[in-house]
Amino acid sequence: MANEYVTLAELKEQFGLKEDDDTRDAQLNRARASASRSIDKTTGRRFWLDETPVQRTFNPRGRIVCQDDGDLFLLDDIGSTNALVVETGSGASWSAITGYETNPDNALADGRPVTGLLLPLGTWGTATSRVRVTAQFGWPTVPEDIHEAALIQASRLFKRKDSPEGIIGSAEWGVRNLSRRDPDVWALIEPYIIPGF
Repeated sequence: MANEYVTLAELKEQFGLKEDDDTRDAQLNRARASASRSIDKTTGRRFWLDETPVQRTFNPRGRIVCQDDGDLFLLDDIGSTNALVVETGSGASWSAITGYETNPDNALADGRPVTGLLLPLGTWGTATSRVRVTAQFGWPTVPEDIHEAALIQASRLFKRKDSPEGIIGSAEWGVRNLSRRDPDVWALIEPYIIPGF
């Protein structure tokens, strides 16, 4: 398992399990992975950072916003500008682009990703060119809200085995149906959903 937003130890602590009790580790790990990937799918982004820079090629069509001070190229979340390389071109012919600014301002300093590159008073090439970006994609660190949502959702998934057919019972509340979506998880992840996703 990799890139889960909650650790096995945290999930064990949630259920009062001893750290050396590995009898439920497989189920807990499945719940951690499922909770983390469902958050990724719901928000349209991922909150872990690539270990090394990765090269991605983008079609600029539909990704450029014309602003008064230049063209803003929208791209996948970038969590580190170390080794950031931006090029335009196609096939075997690529030219480095310089003079761009990351957007939003101070994103990385605020613990958020860079989501766009602004080319002041410039354009991002022709209609047939592509933009190639080499960077560490993802978020600089996992936000606390995402961590908490993953913990709640993983706990819920782990306990799901005790609620066949989506029905759960307790002495205090009686028998009831589980809601399709946990309202606390939704409240925590909703601000991170990419607009229009």
